[in-house]
Amino acid sequence: MKSIIWITSVLFGATVVFQKRYKILNAILAVNLLRRFFVRLSMNVPSLRTKILPSLFGRSAS
Repeated sequence: MKSIIWITSVLFGATVVFQKRYKILNAILAVNLLRRFFVRLSMNVPSLRTKILPSLFGRSAS
């Protein structure tokens, strides 16, 4: 019985987070310190860095 309640709660929570994901993301990124952290974290991913940085500075990607 406990496992059924636990699974139902997890599924409900996942559904709510999925439906409100953009509001949650905007609330998190509204905090300057967290926004800087996530930008630094994303720039450590080589594939993101090679795709994003050239478009920011007007160079074509190699």
